[in-house]
Amino acid sequence: MYRNVWRELAAEKAMIFLAGPRQSGKTTLAQMIAAEFANRLYFNWDDPEDRTRLLGNPFFFQEIERRNGSVPFVVFDEIHKYRDWKNYLKGVYDRFRKEFRFLISGSGRLDIYQKGGDSLAGRYYLFHLWPFSLAELIGSVRDFDHFRKHPLDVTTEKNAQRQGVWSKLERFSGFPEPYLSGRDASYRRWSNAYSQQLIREDIRDLTHIQAVGDLETLYYLLPSKVGSPLSVPSLCSALKLSYNTIRSWLSTFERFFLIFSLTPWTQKISRAIQKERKIYLWDTPRIKDPAARFENMVALELFRAVTLWNDMGWGRFSLHFIKNKERQEIDFLLADENQPFLLIETKLSEPQPSPALLKFQTFLEIPAIQLMNKPGGFRKLSNDGQQILVVPAWQWLSAIP
Repeated sequence: MYRNVWRELAAEKAMIFLAGPRQSGKTTLAQMIAAEFANRLYFNWDDPEDRTRLLGNPFFFQEIERRNGSVPFVVFDEIHKYRDWKNYLKGVYDRFRKEFRFLISGSGRLDIYQKGGDSLAGRYYLFHLWPFSLAELIGSVRDFDHFRKHPLDVTTEKNAQRQGVWSKLERFSGFPEPYLSGRDASYRRWSNAYSQQLIREDIRDLTHIQAVGDLETLYYLLPSKVGSPLSVPSLCSALKLSYNTIRSWLSTFERFFLIFSLTPWTQKISRAIQKERKIYLWDTPRIKDPAARFENMVALELFRAVTLWNDMGWGRFSLHFIKNKERQEIDFLLADENQPFLLIETKLSEPQPSPALLKFQTFLEIPAIQLMNKPGGFRKLSNDGQQILVVPAWQWLSAIP
């Protein structure tokens, strides 16, 4: 799937950015893409030899040993750790875009640097690689246009297989190493090492945050905060740190793909909350509460889908939640061009649509889905002229394009 995304984007731009969490498979994907080129070169900023080579000769890739006369392919991995990386890539693109093809990969939110001076805007396309998702592992059976027009369609094929993959994702996460190991002990070792490495090495080195212990403590507190709008003041109280510090550190976690956040939807919602965000973890099994863990898994699948749709240029999609001051809440709302088109609620086992889902569907006049974390047949119900689908999560999510 991701190779096809690259091919479509690379048909229009000589430089493609690939962003995503550490250990999500970016290097593997880059090598798979590179294998399609007779002339190829892989550069990794974390390799001292490669780093020295670039600093001594910025355009070293010109010396690539060629097998034929085809266009060479160059991978720059983790180049964003180079202090002057934006200016460097601007120079590379402007001088060599007709002679080479470039893939820039990194785990430090390459896209966040688009803003500000020395922008690379117009010189690259960006796409994201996420940990394994249900739709990726099973294989989506719907194209995007069909999904957009008929979002409540479901498939009944291979339900046992879909449920098995879903259970494995819940237990081991979608990161390739623990997922493919399929062992609880391997997952726990990986998870502990993963967060420590990101915080104690990548984040510390690139942000110069010194209070690494407090930073780790904040991350360890977040699994218990999934499922409800995040109260930053409560974290300030627990950690004895300022509001601005906590907000800054949460943004850092997002930048390095430890968490992601959703904003509230407020249009046509009376007394909607407007400022609080909901946060979710990329490492789902850290969440002990079953309902929160289930919601986090659904959030990952939807976030992956929305990001891909935007990367492909299929629209301007966004993912939100709804909550009003009466504490009525809907877990997810999908919007395109700032227009809502689907409501999604998660319930561990409840087959009856929630009162909040019925209420907000009436206000917004869009289809709705209630996803369950238990097997069983799906049902379609009517609510004031709109349809509601009640279905096991793996049955619907596995077919999202």
